[in-house]
Amino acid sequence: MQFLKTLFWVVVAALAVIFAYRNWVPAEIELWGGLEADVKLPVLLLIAFLLGYVPLFLVHKASRWRQKRKLDNVQRALEEARAQLALQDPATFSADADGPAGATASPLSSGPQPTFL
Repeated sequence: MQFLKTLFWVVVAALAVIFAYRNWVPAEIELWGGLEADVKLPVLLLIAFLLGYVPLFLVHKASRWRQKRKLDNVQRALEEARAQLALQDPATFSADADGPAGATASPLSSGPQPTFL
């Protein structure tokens, strides 16, 4: 699979180089105040791509960072709650497959459990 990813990016890079070589012509941009700028077409396309890509990439990274922080906080709180529960009632965390000794139903259940055939 790594070979296919590498091959894909090599093909994309080769196509970009061929495009840049064949379209290396100046593009005239009219700026404010009567200023004009001559920029090569591939450079202009790269700048336009980066102007669209970088802000969205930064927003994506910031949202992933926030979500990771929230998830870390929830995991930490869950570990603390488990530790406190283990200190309060160590019989709850027995190694039995049926659950705590002497317990007939889960504390979260509120009625009869369904049976599956």
